Amino acid sequence: MPSNIEAGKTAGPGQPFERLVPNPKARLREQFHEVCRFKRMAERTEEAYWGWVRRLLVFSKVGGQWRHPRELGAAEVCRFLSHLATERQVSASTQNQALNGLVFFYRETLGLTLEGLGEAARARRVERLPVVLTREEVRRLLGAAPAEFQLPLRLLYGSGMRLMELLRLRVQDLDLERRQIAVHGGKGDKDRVTMVPETLVEGLRAHLVQRRQMHESDRAAGRGRVWLPEALGRKYPQAAAEWGWQWVFAMSRPAQDRATGEWRRHHLLEDSLQRAVKVAARAAGIVKRVSPHVLRHCFATHLLEGGTDIRTLQELLGHKDVTTTQIYTHVMQKPGIGVRSPLDAG
Repeated sequence: MPSNIEAGKTAGPGQPFERLVPNPKARLREQFHEVCRFKRMAERTEEAYWGWVRRLLVFSKVGGQWRHPRELGAAEVCRFLSHLATERQVSASTQNQALNGLVFFYRETLGLTLEGLGEAARARRVERLPVVLTREEVRRLLGAAPAEFQLPLRLLYGSGMRLMELLRLRVQDLDLERRQIAVHGGKGDKDRVTMVPETLVEGLRAHLVQRRQMHESDRAAGRGRVWLPEALGRKYPQAAAEWGWQWVFAMSRPAQDRATGEWRRHHLLEDSLQRAVKVAARAAGIVKRVSPHVLRHCFATHLLEGGTDIRTLQELLGHKDVTTTQIYTHVMQKPGIGVRSPLDAG
């Protein structure tokens, strides 16, 4: 039986509801994947949500026997969410992700509504201040980074991009003449524009020359294609081999795609930059807990300290709500606020 789309329903007042009914003959994981592609969900979100479905099924085993999700109602899901908060002691954001994933799975894949989930014990939300390095610490960190990661890490700090936004940056997204970067499909599937630091322009130009030579070499070897989203790849079948669609920061060697068997040059891996930052932090003698995302925090805080207004910073970071951006006002240095420590007074 082929998939079809349910119509004529509403998700709420004035909100149209459209649900894909996945192929009932397919395995449950395949049905979920079909729905996620229909909803254009990010692959990382799909993997995270499916992980919570698996954990629910493991938690709900009876006598070592698996139970189909249709046999598990809101009560079992509620018990699982309470278990996460009280026994696993997960954070509020982790529990919310589990809740969102399970509600999505039941509603979109099984066509079922879960009622009464508000009775689940809730994890306590704790507001954490971001880790921020001083400008001197950033200078030492970047200076101690391995040579092959110097440019991407400097661009990470200088543009405020998230790590995956940097890694998925394509050549056509860089406008060095206008000193702009177009970030496509960021968090929440939103697009925005951020800056190219003036000091990196020449370095990026030289890097792109090397990347183009690498790409031409790949094409000559018959493997110059890059991964594209499925719909885009179907609409523009030749685009995958074009220079503009290539990753700005690519791996040194091509790798074989497990799904298609095609040899491609993937973008740099998250783990590579994460390890590079940890190595650099140790070499620089920085004891703070440092990760690539800390460079985004530093970008925001240092711009605020330099006088950038909060609304402009919100746009550069791609925050939906300005209150998210305001957290950086709590960690910025504020000399001259007129308050002295009692230890200094006297």
